[in-house]
Amino acid sequence: MSVDANRALTQRFYEEVWNKGNLDAVDDILTGDFVDNAAPPGFPTGPEGAKQVFTMYRAAFPDFRLSVRDLIAEGDKVVARWLTQGTHQGELMGIPPTGKAVEVTGIDIFRFAGGKIAEHWAEFDMMGLMQQLGVIPTPGQAGG
Repeated sequence: MSVDANRALTQRFYEEVWNKGNLDAVDDILTGDFVDNAAPPGFPTGPEGAKQVFTMYRAAFPDFRLSVRDLIAEGDKVVARWLTQGTHQGELMGIPPTGKAVEVTGIDIFRFAGGKIAEHWAEFDMMGLMQQLGVIPTPGQAGG
């Protein structure tokens, strides 16, 4: 696939899967042997594991919205810098709903093979998320 096709598939992945919650699109976008190097511990590999990760985050943040800030592509890789926003309305990895609105930034790297996403790495502000949810204190604030 061309760099432009990989960029377009990345945009489709964010819009269809993350923003719309369309899990049927996962099988069209990810390879059968997809590896998510950023999945939380205990999640299975492949598209089914990815669906479980998406379901977990969308259940915790039903109004989840991801906005791509930068999209850089070269060869078989696409890098995306993004901002997510949502309201914590469901359990997230054992954290009960707080009702708090959050914003989290992150960067994804995707590797493509055979016209689909084959591998994923991510770095995102998990500490900032936990601070916004009130799970850990923000530096400079009194502990409780």
